[in-house]
Amino acid sequence: MIDRKTLFPEPALPDAAALIAAGKALARDHRVGSCPFLKEYGVASESAFKRRAAADGTVMLHAQIGFRDMAKSRRAWAEIAERVAKHGHRVHRYGICLDQNMGYPQARRKGMPKGTGMILKGVEDFVALTQEAPVAPHYGDFMLGLPAAVENVCAALAAGSTSIGNLGQYFTYRLPLWDDEVATTAATVTALALIAAQPVEMLVHSNLDDGFVALFTDMACALGAVLLERDIVEGLIGAPVTHCYGHTFSDPLTRLAFQRALAEANPTPGSMVYGNTVSYRDEESVSYAGLASYLMADIVGQRTRPTGHAINPVPVTETKRIPDIDEIVDAQLFANRLVERSQGWMAMFDLAEADRIGQEIVAGGRRFHVRVRAGLAEIGVDLQNPLEFLLALRRIGPKRLEEWWGPGAEARERPRGRRPVVPATTLVELETQANAIAAGIAPGQREALRKAGLKACVATSDVHEYGKILLESTLKPMGVAVVDAGINADPAAVVAAAKAGGADCIAVSTFNGFALEYVTMLQKEMARAGLAIPVFVGGRLNQVPDGSNTSLPVDVGAELADRGAVVCRRIEDMLDGLGRLTPQP
Repeated sequence: MIDRKTLFPEPALPDAAALIAAGKALARDHRVGSCPFLKEYGVASESAFKRRAAADGTVMLHAQIGFRDMAKSRRAWAEIAERVAKHGHRVHRYGICLDQNMGYPQARRKGMPKGTGMILKGVEDFVALTQEAPVAPHYGDFMLGLPAAVENVCAALAAGSTSIGNLGQYFTYRLPLWDDEVATTAATVTALALIAAQPVEMLVHSNLDDGFVALFTDMACALGAVLLERDIVEGLIGAPVTHCYGHTFSDPLTRLAFQRALAEANPTPGSMVYGNTVSYRDEESVSYAGLASYLMADIVGQRTRPTGHAINPVPVTETKRIPDIDEIVDAQLFANRLVERSQGWMAMFDLAEADRIGQEIVAGGRRFHVRVRAGLAEIGVDLQNPLEFLLALRRIGPKRLEEWWGPGAEARERPRGRRPVVPATTLVELETQANAIAAGIAPGQREALRKAGLKACVATSDVHEYGKILLESTLKPMGVAVVDAGINADPAAVVAAAKAGGADCIAVSTFNGFALEYVTMLQKEMARAGLAIPVFVGGRLNQVPDGSNTSLPVDVGAELADRGAVVCRRIEDMLDGLGRLTPQP
């Protein structure tokens, strides 16, 4: 355990009451503007439309768009809606794929790392985007929970957005080259107060999979996180919070069970159920099975217990590149047809088991909620202070929260020292996948690695940790020790960890579209530190080229190899590379 002084070493923290007052004052000049969606459906907010849709049995559809090029993004906003409408369907909401660069205050963005998403230069860009078609604008990633939260929320409000996030990122995401957690938290509290003071019902969106849930081994902890976020956002600041889930919910039964549990834990209409993209594979034909599987579970959930969550058909090309307009339209038509066909399936479902598991999740989540609150209070955290509450959760982190206060019985052999009430299926799948990789390695190679006693410094360049988890789960049974440099790891921090831990190599898992830039910075830090060890890099090895006229990222594997990195398309590629570090007979 830790004490208050260790958790909050600062001499003083910002005054939360003053931050909330500042946010409310901003609301006098920054209010929800008009947009075609609100006019088309005659509603004051998206939440009002969601309640109407839930009441009349409409299954809402969500699409993700946002190309680096603003003109193409505006074209996509109009074209996708128009082409789907020609088939008699609607796209009800768009999530805008903003770039991580948008998380920095506007005055600090120049020279900061970029990914593959869209960078909106000002309020005018926000407004221009949402005027293209009557689709609800959902400004999610890189808005709330980051240093630029206040200015970004002001711009989203002007564009007519009544669903703004992504609060989940606050708990686990750290922008490269930005370490001021207190300033980030202060901006988040102020922005939440600005949202709470709007004259219409807003939705503070939190993607659970981008927050703690991706790192919990127990789905009951995920439900407990929902209750903790409600304590802060609704109880202390006064804004409705809505929850998205889905990326990491692979098993259809537990996916549906969590939908039932969430319906009981939070009556606010849901934002969307995100696609379970971890079920996709390199072959598009195989990925369609994953697409149909998770969509049917989500459709059944909305038909039998409507929560307002829009379903999200992610194009099957997502594993290879940012989907283009045609691919988004195809996925929307696929989903709409599946919604139509699902009506004939409904009499075949017995939901008793999903409801039973859902109740287990709720009961375990409530225990976790109570235990976390009691534990924080014992440390000395003021649970009536939203800034302290938020900062404490972020600094303790999901692993220790589950270890210290998880609802499951103690079990030393388990990853968090507890037996999950309802296991998180994605972590189980990663463990199975790691075992399969290890089984495919020749016994002689495994023995050579074990005898070599190698150490690998493992890190991610962004918030996505599954590649890192899979890599660690594969390396450790083979006798390769892991020096954990963490997620969202700055290159300097990775080099320092590798040097301090005596690592024989560095392994970086990257996803967010700045692989080349990250490796370049990493190699500069290695040269500065006098560290000459191999760098393995895997994941989504892409980047938008400077001066690109398509706004789509391209594979940069060849460029990475030219710069001396060992490009790993599969974990087996790294294992082969490690084999070259072992003493040869």
